[in-house]
Amino acid sequence: MKLVVVGAGPAGTRCAVGAAQRVPGAEVTLLSAELALPYDRVALSRLLAGEAEVADLITHPIAELATLGINFRAGVAVAGIDRAARTLETAKGERIPYDRLVLATGSTAVRLPLPGATLPGVLAYRDLADVRAMLRLADEGGHAVVIGGGLLGLEAATGLAARGMKVSVVHAMGWPMDRQLDAEAGALLTRRLARRGIRFVMPAATVALEGERHVQGVRLDDGRLLPASLVVLSVGIRPNVALARAAGLAIARGIVVDDAMRSSDAAIHAVGECTEHNGRLIGLVKPALEQAEVAVATLAGAAACWQPLPEQAALKVSGTAVWSAGEISAETAEAIILRDEGAEEYRRLFLRDGRLVGAVLYGDTADAGYYMRLIAEQRPVASRAELVLGSSFMDAAA
Repeated sequence: MKLVVVGAGPAGTRCAVGAAQRVPGAEVTLLSAELALPYDRVALSRLLAGEAEVADLITHPIAELATLGINFRAGVAVAGIDRAARTLETAKGERIPYDRLVLATGSTAVRLPLPGATLPGVLAYRDLADVRAMLRLADEGGHAVVIGGGLLGLEAATGLAARGMKVSVVHAMGWPMDRQLDAEAGALLTRRLARRGIRFVMPAATVALEGERHVQGVRLDDGRLLPASLVVLSVGIRPNVALARAAGLAIARGIVVDDAMRSSDAAIHAVGECTEHNGRLIGLVKPALEQAEVAVATLAGAAACWQPLPEQAALKVSGTAVWSAGEISAETAEAIILRDEGAEEYRRLFLRDGRLVGAVLYGDTADAGYYMRLIAEQRPVASRAELVLGSSFMDAAA
C-alpha cells in the first residue's frame, strides 16, 4: 500500500511513523512544506526564550526516518489532489501516487485585516520560520507588542522578554487566557508576568499597525500608540482546508472526519488541526496525536474510534503552572474556591448535580490528572473532601 502523509507536524509525523511500524507492506511517504525535519512545535517557546537550540527540537532525524522505511521529503508544496487517479500534484508539477492519503495540513494563524498588517516586522507565531524571524528582530532590542493574550501569545511574550525586549500584550478581554482561566486566576497570572517586565494592555482593541518601511507602532481604539519594532499576531488559528476543499471533500470549518478519521472519501484520512469531528475543531497537540493513533489503527485494518476527552489546557510560564479543563464559566454550577495567597496557589472547581464539570488550577497543578478523570468519567464525587483534597483523598482512602 502506498501511503502518503501531507504535513510533517506532530500529527502527520505520528501517522507516518505509526503506519511504517504497524501497517504491513506500507510504503510511507511523508511530505513537509517546511524546509525542516519533523520538530516539536510545542517547544518553539523554549527556542524563542533561548532555552534550546533548533537541533534540540528535532523529533525524528533523517536516519531514523530512513531506518523506518519512511521517504521523507521537505519543501514539497502539494497543489492538488486527483481523487479519481489517486495522485497528488506538487507545485512543481510532480505527480505522486497514493493508495491511502492522510491530510495533516494543520492550521494557519489568523491575520487581522488591519491597516499595516503586511508591514515588515509583523509576524505570526506558528512555526520555526516565524521564530527565526522573531529572533533576528529580538537581537536588535526595542519594543515588541503581542496582540492576543492566549496560550501562544503568552509564550511569545515571555520568550521575547527573556531575549531582552520590552514587551506589551494587547488583549481584547479583561484577563489573559480568558478561554482557559477564570478572572481570579487570570489576575494572578497577570501580576506574576508583570513582575517579569511584561506590560498588559486590556481590555483593548487594535485599529492599525503603523509604520512606513517597517512596523513602528500599534494604534489602539482609544488613540494610544504603543511603540513596536516587532508585532506578533496571536489571535487564533484557522484550519488549512484549501487543498481538501479543491478536491471536493466535505468541509465545514475543517475537513469533516468520522470517528475513524476518514474524510468523505474513504481513501483519504485527516488528522489534527485541519479536521472537524462532530462539529468540533481542535487546537492542541494531545488530541491531534490521539487522532493520529486512530488513523493508524484504521489503516492497519483495526476497528478504531476517536473518543475525545473534554478539552484541557496547560501552560507553564515564568515558573508558574496553570491548568484548566471542562466548563470554567458554568453559571449553573456551584463553584468551590480554594486559595493560598502566600504560596500564590488557587483552584476553582465547578460542581453540578454532584459531579465535577470543570476545574481551574493555578500554581499547584499536581491534581490535574485526578480532576481530569473526574470530569471525563462524570461519576458522582464521594464528598466535598474528595474535591478539596484531590488525589490525596484517594491515597488516604486506600
